[in-house]
Amino acid sequence: MREQHYTTKSRPGGRGRLFVPVPFDPDAVWAPKPVHHVTGTLNGMGIRAMITEREGQRGFLLGPAWLRCGLEPDTQVSVVLAPEGPQRADLADDVAAALEASPAAGAFFDSLAQFYQRAYLRWIDATKRRPEVRAQRIAEVVRLLEAGIKQRPRT
Repeated sequence: MREQHYTTKSRPGGRGRLFVPVPFDPDAVWAPKPVHHVTGTLNGMGIRAMITEREGQRGFLLGPAWLRCGLEPDTQVSVVLAPEGPQRADLADDVAAALEASPAAGAFFDSLAQFYQRAYLRWIDATKRRPEVRAQRIAEVVRLLEAGIKQRPRT
């Protein structure tokens, strides 16, 4: 997935936070998702964030710690963003096909934080030498995702 580089002006985000606008449509640039978790840098410092909408503008919020680091509202910031975690284009063909066949499961998978996505994918990938078990696990993951379950129950 392509990194996006841009410069913008930070704004007050309410409750001691900053709002950093995102001047592009992440659905058009990367892929349509209900929630875009991103990683990158802000003025050269690492960030992880979730793109949200505030007053009709896409962007992400930064907590009060950023203000203590010297960042202020209404200042120019240099931003580099990329999608975080596994992307649909990077998934194994069988997993991608199963998520494509179930729009509800696919949408819920896309909305999950990378921790949960990777946990599901590791569980599926642990069956590389047992294709019949792999198919069962993929079906189980789709069922869990359709039910809105973030992680599989431990048995």
